[in-house]
Amino acid sequence: MPFHYPNGNLYHNDAKAQPKKQMPRSRTRFDNRGMSLEEEINESNQFYRARDLAVVYKKPIPLQIVKVDYPKRSAAVIKEAYFRQPSTTDYNGVYRGYYLDFEAKETKNIASFPLKNFHDHQIEHMRRCLRQAGICFVIMRFVSLDRLFIYPASPLIVYWDQQASGGRKSIPLSQIETGGFEVHYALKPRIPYLGAVDQLIASLTIQKGDHHGQ
Repeated sequence: MPFHYPNGNLYHNDAKAQPKKQMPRSRTRFDNRGMSLEEEINESNQFYRARDLAVVYKKPIPLQIVKVDYPKRSAAVIKEAYFRQPSTTDYNGVYRGYYLDFEAKETKNIASFPLKNFHDHQIEHMRRCLRQAGICFVIMRFVSLDRLFIYPASPLIVYWDQQASGGRKSIPLSQIETGGFEVHYALKPRIPYLGAVDQLIASLTIQKGDHHGQ
């Protein structure tokens, strides 16, 4: 089924278009083999909600349906639809009184994370969340390395802006290791990212303290 952006351009999901390579199963992945990053995060969010640890959901995609077929009286098949507006980030919610807003992205690269994985409207949305003191970040997965990171929005935006003046088109893994927080797969939840969020919140608190102390 074709989807279109608000400007009429056809939406292409490159990740789905490319055949997936069979990756060796990691022992640290436990029983989550075959699951997508989105499915893993959704299941982790369900775990957190069930235990009243956080309330985080995947945002619904705003669609305008323009063509529907009815092959059966009891079933309707959407044949064509448009995005009503550009999507922002994938997830948002509340944790410990903080507003969380984050994106989930992955790459097969092993040395850097391509900035082309992001879009202007997503970066602008992150800027606005940061202005309101929201906790904004990206869950990055390096598929070939089987490594996960929470990377704060602030340094991501710096790399994004530097592109306009000839800066890098990707974020080096070494910088993500330094400026981000690695998350290790577990059993329950599959992606225990709240521990990394605690570290991010603590680092932001320290930065605010240093700023006020100057």
